[in-house]
Amino acid sequence: MACWWQEEYATGIDARERAYRLFRQADDSRAAARVAIWLSNDYADFRGETAVANGWIQRAERLLDGLPPSPEHALLAYQKAHVALMGQRDPVAARRLGQEAAAIARSVGPADMEMLGLALEGLAMVTGGEVAEGMSRLDEATAAATAGELTDPNMIGTACCYLIRACEQVHDYDRAAQWCERVREFCRRWKFTGLFSACRIQYASLLTLRGEWAEAEREIEALRRHVERVQPRVVPIALIRLGDLRRRQGRWEEADHLFGESGSHYLGVLGCATLALDRGESAKAAELAEEYLRRVPPDDRTERVSGLDILTRARVAEGQLDQARVALDELRAIAETVGTEPLRATVAYAEGCLLSAEGDHKGACARFDESASLFERNRTPFEAARSRLQLAHTLLALGRRDPAAIALRAAGTVFEQLRGRPPCRSRPDPDPGAGPQAPWTHRPYRQARPAHPARDRGAAVGGPGIERPGGRGPAEAERAHRPPAHRQHPDQDGTPITRGGGSSGGQEWPAVVAQTGHCPHF
Repeated sequence: MACWWQEEYATGIDARERAYRLFRQADDSRAAARVAIWLSNDYADFRGETAVANGWIQRAERLLDGLPPSPEHALLAYQKAHVALMGQRDPVAARRLGQEAAAIARSVGPADMEMLGLALEGLAMVTGGEVAEGMSRLDEATAAATAGELTDPNMIGTACCYLIRACEQVHDYDRAAQWCERVREFCRRWKFTGLFSACRIQYASLLTLRGEWAEAEREIEALRRHVERVQPRVVPIALIRLGDLRRRQGRWEEADHLFGESGSHYLGVLGCATLALDRGESAKAAELAEEYLRRVPPDDRTERVSGLDILTRARVAEGQLDQARVALDELRAIAETVGTEPLRATVAYAEGCLLSAEGDHKGACARFDESASLFERNRTPFEAARSRLQLAHTLLALGRRDPAAIALRAAGTVFEQLRGRPPCRSRPDPDPGAGPQAPWTHRPYRQARPAHPARDRGAAVGGPGIERPGGRGPAEAERAHRPPAHRQHPDQDGTPITRGGGSSGGQEWPAVVAQTGHCPHF
């Protein structure tokens, strides 16, 4: 145990294996089973050797078979529940085993295990879509943990981390941020850096969503340095989180590389799908989203949200509206069950894309506006600005230039404050009199390039996904859809800048919209 607290996990595993042998020699089956369960956790968490971990679980189960109920039985049920949820993605089995762990601990102790079993049961329920009841159990467990009712610091911290994970799954960002800070302080007080590595993943994700990108990068890099040394299995997740940050910053090549380095992790597939969507590669995005959804069982409902969102919008961009509706129906059903505002905002955005593709621009405007408002209220600025940008394009489809200019100003200001690049245009601006058109849901913004004198004199070069109407080259296509005086391209850091004089683009875009009826490219 001393080695574990000092993060000398290899030495700790050796010590536990020696302890196991000694308990077996002493014919102490309960103690040997307890150590076997700990070893199962060690091999899974610190070495990523799931087959070996499963072997230790089976050994513990056989040692306890036929013995009267004991704390070791509760520990075994809990460990099996944890593996079912986190490893096998089976919330139904996890809920049953969590209930079993809590029931055994309630009768024979310890109280810590009862609350941990209750917390895991709650997380399994949230994952399966029973959000209200699941969060209630998590609230009870974390209240007991933070009130001093529990004594084992590992179980206290783990119960809190389950709550944070549940908050992230249902997009309850405010609640998650508050608990992240509580756990961080707890880990500081106990010098419990190993536990916060798990919570730090969620914490970095929250910082990214909140637009606190510099702090998010610091957290991710600190996490990566730590887990490379002591917990290699977590490294791919750190790479995926950093890849998502780079994607938002418009540093697509770096994001692509980071997602590739994460190996076959299912969240890496999701990251690649999102990146493809931002680049305008809708067919690739749909294919990757479907691969992600195949790897996330239907019972794991809250984990399916992001994949369904991407699949819906990719199918809309492909013009496959019937398939988009199927994905959207599942997404909407989950959102109605979960009920959190950011998830409702996600659904509203996807619905706006579909309505726009169907030619209902008025309905699309209402959904994009609702999406932006909900994202803003929950302090997710990148998503809110993306919704405002879509709102601007949809307003233009209705010929409403002044409201479009307002929406564009709001979006541009946020993107510049974030110093990030929004999802980019793949099609020219709509002609308000041309009738129903597909929405510009995926607008891969041009990759940052060094300044080039010829280009800056007027040759605007399109990036990935930019169409060339009527067989014209990219420069002609650009000039056909906006005045040369307002041409822009993103600077090296991803911030849109104006070519041809004037102040920052965020202040000029509304004037361009009002004068021309077209949204400038970023």
